[in-house]
Amino acid sequence: MSRTGGDVVVETLEALGASTVFGIPGQHALGLFDAVRRSKLRYVGSRTEVNAAFAADGHARITRSVTPLLVSTGPGALQTLAGLQESAAASAPVLGISSQIPLAGLGGVRGGYLHELTDQLASFRHIVKHARVVRRASQIPSALAEAWEIALTAPHGPVWLEIPQDVLLGPAGVPPVTSVSWSPRALPPRPELVAEAVRLLDGAERPVVLAGGGASGPELVELAEKLRAPVVSTFGGKGNFPWEHPLSAQSWLEDRHTTEFLADADVLLVAGSGLGELSSNYRTFRPRGTVVQVEADLGKLEANYPALGIHADARLALRALVSGVTARAADGVAERRVAELLSRVRERLRGQDLDLELEVLHAVRAAVPDGTPTCWDMTILGYWAWSAWDPRGGAQFSAQGAGGLGYGFPAALGVAAAGGGPVLAVSGDGGAMYGISELAVAAQHGSRVVWLIVDDGGYGILREYMTDAFGQASGTELARPDFVALAASFGVPATRSTPGTLREDLAKAFADGGPHVVVLPAVLRMFAPTHLEHP
Repeated sequence: MSRTGGDVVVETLEALGASTVFGIPGQHALGLFDAVRRSKLRYVGSRTEVNAAFAADGHARITRSVTPLLVSTGPGALQTLAGLQESAAASAPVLGISSQIPLAGLGGVRGGYLHELTDQLASFRHIVKHARVVRRASQIPSALAEAWEIALTAPHGPVWLEIPQDVLLGPAGVPPVTSVSWSPRALPPRPELVAEAVRLLDGAERPVVLAGGGASGPELVELAEKLRAPVVSTFGGKGNFPWEHPLSAQSWLEDRHTTEFLADADVLLVAGSGLGELSSNYRTFRPRGTVVQVEADLGKLEANYPALGIHADARLALRALVSGVTARAADGVAERRVAELLSRVRERLRGQDLDLELEVLHAVRAAVPDGTPTCWDMTILGYWAWSAWDPRGGAQFSAQGAGGLGYGFPAALGVAAAGGGPVLAVSGDGGAMYGISELAVAAQHGSRVVWLIVDDGGYGILREYMTDAFGQASGTELARPDFVALAASFGVPATRSTPGTLREDLAKAFADGGPHVVVLPAVLRMFAPTHLEHP
């Protein structure tokens, strides 16, 4: 058959370096999906568009490259919004490609087309970094290269492209695409800002680094060791600094002792973080020293706290700072301060009757092989993991950026599609129901995902919040299925576990080599918050 606009899309994606695409077909997008069928691209189909978006997000995070997400017009496109919001919050470079109604219907003419929206693009414009409608097949290669480049320009993030049905089905009108040039814009720090930051850090007696998601790479460790500076990792920056390093103050950001530790720094270097609600312990952070903030997102620079603001890719800024600062002798002072901080954190936890929660977390950590990527839903065990999980060389992903339910399992399927070893997904029973249909995807592709479902009979964290605030909860208790039997109906092995057998059950599930569900009936509690202790 003759080449179509859909073929131009696929040829361009292959030229840009894509190998795997996620999504769900729809009537207006059939020309695109038929072209995928005839290509070398691997297609991983989800069962709902929001889960396809979460899967693309997981794949983009683990590969650190652009991941295409293909969906249809109207309802199909709109269902990706929650996933794209998370990708925007987490700087995941997802490339959404949606079909559109025929060209004749664009512009709000209200032609009565199937799936028609007056302005579909408007729903995405303020969520993604870049959004465009393509109106001719000849525009497709340049539009895709532009979107790809923007997605990978710091800060990374999702982009969106819409192509009308008749353009996808119509003749290509251009020769086959063989190469496409693109180059993300570099965002280096300005030299005078680096010089001032070096001056401040060299003069600091108690420097501390707060490392966010953008602070990846070996420069972070090198800088901390040259400055003898403790490093606190944000929840989105877990794994960027070795958890057991003597300078690692870990990630207990919702503990007042860590908040005070950050506030006491005479120079606090915030690298790749906007110092938002969670990182500031719900705005209770009150710095007494100088803050130096490195942030690629211009809108986040000094948005929450006055600072020496450096608009730059955190990795490039850290590289420049490493070259500029003076190395200090290792005298053990910073290491002792870190050890004292972590001791105070542990002491606070010891008085809260959290033996079950710590037992479960330790069992999971002991069973999961080192280096295993983990994907956490918005559930109590996931909230624990933000602070307490030691990644041990494995990427740690969660939906804490936007906070939407249902992220864990579909994101893990996206991570698993990138190949390599197994993946752990963790959900509560409420969040699990958002993604339960994706068991079919796991079975169809033999995905190496172990899915731990902590079944506490409802939305556990909301139950706690409402009980604390109002004396009782409402709308939080849920009827739910027998998850073990339900998984078996999809052809996915499943195990009902207990806190005492969890380590062994998870270890066996990882040894299976395919998808496996482990269900843990347990009511877990959060550690007591500290942000309520201060006005």
